[in-house]
Amino acid sequence: MTPASVSDYRELARRRLPPMFFEYIDGGSYAEVTLQRNVADLEAIALRQRVMRDMSQLDTSIETLGQKLSFPVGLSPVGMAGMYGRRGEVQAAKAAASLGVPFCLSTVGVCSVEEVAASGTAPWFQLYMLKDRGYMAQLLARAKAAGCPVLVFTVDLPLPGSRYRDVRSGFTGSSGISGALNTAWQGVTHPDWLWDVWLHGRPHSLGSVAGAVPQAGGVTDFLGWIAKNFDRSVTWADLDWVRKTWDGPIVIKGILDPEDARDARSAGAQGLMVSNHGGRQLDGVRSSISALPAVVEAVGSDLEVYLDGGVRSGLDVLKALSLGATACFVGRAWAYALGAGGEKMVARMLGTLRSELSTAMVLTGCRNARDADKTLLDLAS
Repeated sequence: MTPASVSDYRELARRRLPPMFFEYIDGGSYAEVTLQRNVADLEAIALRQRVMRDMSQLDTSIETLGQKLSFPVGLSPVGMAGMYGRRGEVQAAKAAASLGVPFCLSTVGVCSVEEVAASGTAPWFQLYMLKDRGYMAQLLARAKAAGCPVLVFTVDLPLPGSRYRDVRSGFTGSSGISGALNTAWQGVTHPDWLWDVWLHGRPHSLGSVAGAVPQAGGVTDFLGWIAKNFDRSVTWADLDWVRKTWDGPIVIKGILDPEDARDARSAGAQGLMVSNHGGRQLDGVRSSISALPAVVEAVGSDLEVYLDGGVRSGLDVLKALSLGATACFVGRAWAYALGAGGEKMVARMLGTLRSELSTAMVLTGCRNARDADKTLLDLAS
């Protein structure tokens, strides 16, 4: 199959990846209500078609936090991407750079921040706050030394949500020899993945935190350690601690409530990422897109506001821009594409999003992505 949409990349990834890794990408928490809302609520927003507008000149570019993006999309942090494609985070970073958009590296990526930065373009770096502040300080210093331009501080994971699919697939609850055997057994029936990732994509560690878990033998061992070390005591005051090591822009990821948005502004953040963690944390909360307008209203033009969650097309990107987002960050979309075929597929997927955005802009009469607003929406539908 030649992929034409994000759903096509999803299907190709489903075929190629062992079930435990596909379900980890694809699933949400509990009954997956919020996961479904993220997509459905974006689909329900109607664009306002306009004609005879002279759309011969089109500009999809934006500037944010000192960077120029060729179009308003970035790659969200996705854990363990190196298990979907050989050194997956490096492949995704290269694809993002080739399209002129940012890649955000997860704290729990297989590739270290140094390895990704060495590929050509330093990533944005996503931080989970762990109990070991000394190690976190070292990690922040490494990200700074690697040239990472932006820190994305994820605040909606004081503990992992319950993800039933991961239990059923054996991804959760198996570690050590049993975890390795489970992974190997599932890989046997997926030979392309077995050759690309299991045999030639090593080491299978979490590169940025490997030093904290020297006894770990595989990614499931690392995840067990990570789950036990999320810090539930974190408050806005901890942003002052982060600032002691990090002097660049900070984006707070995991904001849904306007009061939290105002608190983030007061704490000195430069940006917000409206996100429910892709429906993987508290199930039953509202979709990211439905939370976006109130968050934008709460902080005005003081902060950059990004949308994360449910974006499956360039049309979705324009809808989010129309409701006040500076840009959209996609997670599952690039993870599916990476699982389907590596860097080439990620670049192809991003090209599709850009093409879809351009088409939507032409047919709504929006010449410049920076000018998108509610006038592009059919609010009566």
